[in-house]
Amino acid sequence: MRTAFAALALLAAAGAHAEEYNTIVADKSSVAFVYRQMNVPLEGRFGKFAAQLKFDPAKPATASVSIDIDLASIDTGSAEGNDEVAGKLWFDTKSFPTARFVATNFRALGGSRYEAVGKLTIKGRTRDVTAPFAFDSRGRSGTAEGALTIKRADFAIGEGIWADFDAVANEVQIKFRLQAEASPDKK
Repeated sequence: MRTAFAALALLAAAGAHAEEYNTIVADKSSVAFVYRQMNVPLEGRFGKFAAQLKFDPAKPATASVSIDIDLASIDTGSAEGNDEVAGKLWFDTKSFPTARFVATNFRALGGSRYEAVGKLTIKGRTRDVTAPFAFDSRGRSGTAEGALTIKRADFAIGEGIWADFDAVANEVQIKFRLQAEASPDKK
């Protein structure tokens, strides 16, 4: 009986210390991508994005996230590459300046692993995606880090002469790192 009470007390104490992370630390967060060109893996990143997060590791079912990515902030590693992918055949940033990911369906996978199921919109096309991630919490600071793979053809990224996957592969891995803090007044 004492063991049961001790276990309940430990569970109650753990719940009392749970944090709701809801403030993104922009300068410690990133959205990057990996793609293959001529079968060579290359990396790039987006320099500007805004994210809203509500995440309590003890209550993932109540979590939500929205990330708006400024597509014109793309960095492929070269000015020529940046100009090319901003154009109509790739991201068409003049017509579609923002990509958006929104998720309100989160699940615990065990340990510090979770997944966010949501909608990704690029170039006016919306697809269901699942983003697995690990969440490392250290007091009032926590970091979500994960990756998901999309098919660029699903979003009309790389049209015309770029629609052939021999030069640039269809699969693109999106990698994200979001550092968040818990607000003092929210639990």
